[in-house]
Amino acid sequence: MNDAIWILDDDKSIRWVLERALERENLPHRGFDRAETALEALTQERPAVVLTDIRMPGTDGLEFVRRLHERAPGTPVIVMTAYSDLDSAVSAFQAGAFEYLPKPFDVPEAVRLVRRALEARPAAAAQDEPDAAPEILGQAPAMQDVFRAIGRLSHSSATVLITGESGSGKELVARALHRHSPRRDGPFIAINTAAIPRELLEAELFGHEKGAFTGAASARRGRFEQAEGGTLFLDEIGDMPADLQTRLLRVLSDGHYYRIGGQQPLRANVRIITATHQDLEARVREGLFREDLYHRLNVIRLRLPPLRERAEDIPLLARHFLTKSARELGVERKTLSPAALEALKRYPFPGNVRQLENLCHWLTVMTPAQQVEPHDLPPEFRTPLAPEAPLPDSPASPAWEQLLAEEVDRLLASGASALYDALHARFERVLFERALEHTGRRRAEAAARLGVGRNTLTRKLKR
Repeated sequence: MNDAIWILDDDKSIRWVLERALERENLPHRGFDRAETALEALTQERPAVVLTDIRMPGTDGLEFVRRLHERAPGTPVIVMTAYSDLDSAVSAFQAGAFEYLPKPFDVPEAVRLVRRALEARPAAAAQDEPDAAPEILGQAPAMQDVFRAIGRLSHSSATVLITGESGSGKELVARALHRHSPRRDGPFIAINTAAIPRELLEAELFGHEKGAFTGAASARRGRFEQAEGGTLFLDEIGDMPADLQTRLLRVLSDGHYYRIGGQQPLRANVRIITATHQDLEARVREGLFREDLYHRLNVIRLRLPPLRERAEDIPLLARHFLTKSARELGVERKTLSPAALEALKRYPFPGNVRQLENLCHWLTVMTPAQQVEPHDLPPEFRTPLAPEAPLPDSPASPAWEQLLAEEVDRLLASGASALYDALHARFERVLFERALEHTGRRRAEAAARLGVGRNTLTRKLKR
C-alpha cells in the first residue's frame, strides 16, 4: 500500500491504538512488528510517514530509519520510545527523524504529528537533487554587473578595490578575480588587516629576519612573499594603521619592500586586491586614510550590493546554502515554503549573505520538518517589519485625494461605469511606475518600498 502511514512496533497494543486513531482520521495505514518485515515491504512500496519504536528485536528502529532514508529519502519518520532520555532523543534526530515522541504519549498528539509530517513531505523529487557549487550566485542586475566585470578583468592583473557591507561576499569576489586571472596558477593569500594587532601586522605582511626583534628566533616570510606570482587580498583595508599605509604605498609605487630587520630589497611580484566596508573617500577627508594610497588602490572598483538590494536572489542563495549545510551534516536538504521565502525576502538582512548562510545552517539543524514554514524561522525573521510613518492626515483631504474625488465626480457625471476596475488599474500603474523611477528601475527595491512582492509588481506591470 503506497502512501500509507507505517506503524513499526513490536508491542501489539501500541500498533492497535495507533491504527484505530488513524482509521478515525481516514488515514491509510499498515502495521509491522519487525523492522526486517518493513524493509522487505520497501522493495514494493513507499510509506507516506513512518512511526517506529527504537528498541525492537533484531534490527532496531534507528538502523531502520537509516536504511529507509537510503531507499526512500525524504520520508518523514516519527520515532517513538519508552526511554525518554537525551541520548535517545539525540540518536533519533541524528538518524534523520522528523520528530521524537516519548512513551507514554497522548494519541491525539501522535495524530497531530502525523498530519504535520504529511504536510512536511517534499513537494517534488526534483527538490532533493543536489546543486552544483558555483563560485558566486546572483541573478540581480547588480550582481550581473559584477560578473561582467570579473569577465572583463580575466586577462588583467590590475589592482582592484572591492567595496560592500560586511557579509556581502567580498572575499568570494576576490577569489573569483584570482581564479579567472593570468595569475590563477599562483597562490591566493588573504589577510584581514583589521583582525591583526598593529604591532604584528607589519611582520605579517612583510616578514622579518632572524633576531629582528625579541622573539624572532628565525627568519619568516611575510604574506607578500607567500603570494609571489599570485594574488594578495587585503581585507578591511580601511582599518590599516597610518604607518603601514605608507609602507604599502611604497610597495605599490616601486614594487620593492624589506623584511623587518632586512638589508636586501625584495621584489613584490603580486597582484593586490583590497576590500572595505567603509567609505574610503570619507576616511580620506577625515585624514584617516592616505589619499595617494586610495588612488593607487582605486584603479578598478567593484561595488557589491547588500542583500536587501537583491532580494530576488534570496531563493537561489537559500537553496544553495541549504544544500551545502545538508551535505556537510550528512542529512537531507530542507526546502523553504513559498510563505517562508516571502518572509525572508521582506527581511532586511543587516548581515547580508553571511547572515543568510548562517540562517540556512540553523534551519538544517533545528527545523523538524523537511519543508520550512514561517513559524520555523527564528523570531526576528518572522516578525513583520514596522510600518513606515503613515501618510499625513488632516481635517482637509490631502491634495491627491481631492484630485481623485474630482476625477470620480467627472466620470460619474459623464455616465461612465465600471469605475473601480479602471481607476484601480490607473492608481496601481502610477504607484508602480513612480516607485520604479525613484529606485532606478530596480524592481526588488521598488516592491520592498511599496510593501508588495517583486513577482506581484512584475505581474501587474505586464498586465
